Amino acid sequence: MAVDFKDYYRILGVDRKADDKTIKSAYRRLARKHHPDVAKGKDSPDRFKEINEAYEVLSDPEKRRRYDSLGPDWQRYTQAPPGGGPGGGFRVEYGGDIGGAGDFSDFFRTIFGDMGGRGGGPRGEGVRLEDLFQGGQSARGGDVQAGIEISLDEAFHGTRKTFAMDIEEPCATCHGSGHVKRQPCTTCGGGGWQQVRRQVDVKIPAGVKGGQRVRVSGEGAGGAGTRGDLYLSVTVAPHPFFERKGDDIHLTLPVTAPEAALGTSIEVPTLRGKVSMKIPPATSSGRTFRLPGYGMPRLKGGGAGDQLVAVRIVIPSDVTPAERELYEKLKALRADNPRAYLG
Repeated sequence: MAVDFKDYYRILGVDRKADDKTIKSAYRRLARKHHPDVAKGKDSPDRFKEINEAYEVLSDPEKRRRYDSLGPDWQRYTQAPPGGGPGGGFRVEYGGDIGGAGDFSDFFRTIFGDMGGRGGGPRGEGVRLEDLFQGGQSARGGDVQAGIEISLDEAFHGTRKTFAMDIEEPCATCHGSGHVKRQPCTTCGGGGWQQVRRQVDVKIPAGVKGGQRVRVSGEGAGGAGTRGDLYLSVTVAPHPFFERKGDDIHLTLPVTAPEAALGTSIEVPTLRGKVSMKIPPATSSGRTFRLPGYGMPRLKGGGAGDQLVAVRIVIPSDVTPAERELYEKLKALRADNPRAYLG
């Protein structure tokens, strides 16, 4: 029996470069329109299954990749030997009704029979009308991802941030159905979804690192049941003079030549405030001192890292005649061994 190629992008009415959000939105709209409990035409069940089959493939990255790689010329690829031929050795397995693939067309089973279904995805008549129109009380809203930038001081102490976020949610008027009393909803224009701006208050824990995600339960997109979660990707802005490495804080501290030679006590900035640190006599440039517990709080296990202070000897650019005279005397004292300063 001949098996015709199915253009899943045409079935959902989306471009081949459509992102996941666009594909999901198109699927929801078409599935609501053609659900057998709503559309009474004799072709509605077949159309509904076709829509679900298209979404099953285009919403799954691996299935979509395989589908895109074959395209309309898929039959030639399925006949290629395992080790070569068109497709660079890509072999399509001819499976039976594996993992619920029997709910789909012969075209789907021919290409994806070895992959089966994802489980929990759309399955023809198994998609409930209430899940499409109102989501059911068990229907959870989608998770939302967003980015947030904080300062190093905020990462050290922890902070709270309040910001506005635009997300798509089921229409509050029609509850996602797109209709009110069998008429298109005037609030969402019949689409069932609308963009909503929400104010979100988020607590950022002390010790968070750049690149980490903070999960905020129940602050994602709305559904007919519970809200999804909000995942915040944290960026920590660079600090003017502190540098974070793991849980430790690094600082370069400028000191004068007399302070390094004779020793001194000097105020050192930390993220907790200034502390006094002793510089012993004969300290060379580059020597590093450790301030235990003055680093970043650890997210797990408690405690904190350390602050490492590297000394850098600085010479003023505007040396006075009196200072120059003293430097000349110091140089003369070491005339027999001018490199003694190097240790």
